[in-house]
Amino acid sequence: MTYRYTVPLLLLPLSVAAQQPAPIPTPPDTAMLRPQLLPEATVTGYGQQLPLRRTAAAVSVLDARVLERFPQNALTQAVNTLPGVRLEERATASYRLSVRGSTLRSPFGVRNTKVYYQALPFTEASGSTPLNILDPALLGGLEVIKGPAASVYGAGTGGAVLLTGRRPAPGQARAQVGFTTGSFGLRRYTASAETGTATGYLRAAYARQTLEGYRQQSALRRDVLTLDGEWQPTEKQTLSLHALYSDISYQLPGGLTRAQFEANPRQARPGTATSPGTVEQRTYYASRTALLGATHEARFSERLSLRTTLYLSGSRINTPYLVDFERNTVLSCGGRVVGSYRTTLAGRTLRLQGGAEGQTGFESSRNYQNRAGTPGPLRYDDEIRTLTGFAFAQADYELPAGLLLTAGASYNRLRYRISRLSEAATRPDAYALERNFRPEVSPRVALLREFGTGLSVYASISAGFSPPTEEEIRPSDASINRALQAERGTSYEVGARGQLWQERLRYDVAFYDLRLRQTITTRTTEQGVQLFANAGTTRQRGAEVALSGWLWRPEAGASLGAPAQQARAYGLRAFVSYAYNHYRFGSYESGGSNFGGNRLTGTAPHTLTTGLDFTEQLGFYLNPTINHQARLPLNDANTEYAPGYWTFGSRAGWRRELLGALALDVFAGLENATDRRYSLGNDLNAFGGRYFQPAPGRNWYAGTQLGWRW
Repeated sequence: MTYRYTVPLLLLPLSVAAQQPAPIPTPPDTAMLRPQLLPEATVTGYGQQLPLRRTAAAVSVLDARVLERFPQNALTQAVNTLPGVRLEERATASYRLSVRGSTLRSPFGVRNTKVYYQALPFTEASGSTPLNILDPALLGGLEVIKGPAASVYGAGTGGAVLLTGRRPAPGQARAQVGFTTGSFGLRRYTASAETGTATGYLRAAYARQTLEGYRQQSALRRDVLTLDGEWQPTEKQTLSLHALYSDISYQLPGGLTRAQFEANPRQARPGTATSPGTVEQRTYYASRTALLGATHEARFSERLSLRTTLYLSGSRINTPYLVDFERNTVLSCGGRVVGSYRTTLAGRTLRLQGGAEGQTGFESSRNYQNRAGTPGPLRYDDEIRTLTGFAFAQADYELPAGLLLTAGASYNRLRYRISRLSEAATRPDAYALERNFRPEVSPRVALLREFGTGLSVYASISAGFSPPTEEEIRPSDASINRALQAERGTSYEVGARGQLWQERLRYDVAFYDLRLRQTITTRTTEQGVQLFANAGTTRQRGAEVALSGWLWRPEAGASLGAPAQQARAYGLRAFVSYAYNHYRFGSYESGGSNFGGNRLTGTAPHTLTTGLDFTEQLGFYLNPTINHQARLPLNDANTEYAPGYWTFGSRAGWRRELLGALALDVFAGLENATDRRYSLGNDLNAFGGRYFQPAPGRNWYAGTQLGWRW
């Protein structure tokens, strides 16, 4: 899952744009002032390292420069440039991710989507993904595979997200520091040092962010340290090591009613006569997490290779909610092994891949009464053991007439064991629960036809299943949900990608129909506890369009006598990213009401991102962006809606190399320039109508990065 490209800025809404030359210089480094035509992207999501135009799936890619196009205090804006992908932020750094699906079962965290970091399984054995512990400045790439990715990544109806760190170029050694300040007490500090050789690299990076917050009870502090290295002891072996440590703490302001949201969106959830508010209860989330992993690749020949990954992680988490104070200790370990073989069949190339992945986790979870941010009497003490794994196989066969046939499947297992120690003496059998989800086989078949290098079309059918996470089976109200079943879904998809007008316009279009059974929905109790239930069936049909192209660029050599490849890197480009979501409940009855035919809760029918990227040869750049989300239903009955919104933001700056070794980037930006009042990350089916989690109003940021090489 390594990246073998340096993709351009306009990659953000359009995965095909990975084949384009960079429209602006890179972040401060030696390559910044020597833009050039770059190689076509190699997509690694399905393990075969094929060009994007030969990938029979909807795949979108971001690189580090796309992340830096936006304020780096959050991942949301960069990720939301991808059609079909939504990243929301209920509280500062409290992310909720949806890939071609609703946020029905994602009141917090990530559900039904597998995430990998530096080729290490980042989604825990329990099914949850701690995106909040990562800092955008430390990420070097992001690849999103949309829909069931059953043939390679096992269980999941949403897809897979592959995250990578930054990697220095061979023969380059440099150090870099940065500082950013902004509205609502924003302060960011970054530092990194790296060196690259022909046989490997070593990189250490640190990022610290503090924020007072837009709302009451929304302050943040996050420290993240990473260490990455790769070494080739022989021409046929590669060893990589990755370590990450994160220490994060942020407050939880809570949801507001419509009247409270309209009166004062900056307030935290107020108390009532029967329930204290989040300020009185000092609600927050705090964790310390360490992750250590290694990957060894052995290339026995040009045809045969074997990659083995092992990892170990541990977390200590404290979370005072309105009623409960949770103290959790989590230990996880696992591994992944993948074998690849290339041969010929009937004179045509056949690529085979197979392997397995396994994870196990242990969690000690104690829930106390929350007494103003300190633990009170013990409510219950649980131990949760999780074991999950899958085996998979995939074949890619090159057929005549530019056809590529892909077929694969995975076999998946999952088991939970929950023991309530606090009642072992009085009720030894009352809360001893074991859930063994039945084995699932998830197949995928796809066919692609390439018409030269300018057009490729594909069609695919894939199936997946997404079992409940540990937080869904065991919510924080002391209950254990014995009835909750896994989601199962089948996805039908067709798509096309290519280029027009001598590569001035790139496009990527996809249409899909995802049919889910046993769809998991959520509701919020008066105490703010999220509870889950199966909702029958849903049908999620959609279309995704991404366009990217030059509006103006200087002719070769026309600007300041620059070489042709350098001149092509400057100019004005535009991008448009649009998604249409026709999501409906099928058979769904709850509490005596029939919600069949209603719009899916928490999903907007239309999302749009568009922007410009202007760069000129002296180093000045400007990146304005417009975002739109249509109104969406807040409850299953479709009686309450969050209004739609448009927001505008822009970043401007100057990048230049000085004295032959120093690289300087000075920048400033404005977000939500019209001060639009909206909610990003609503609480769905919330008790008492507390649906709204207000997003920040108008805010600014400014900063600088200084790098030097030797």
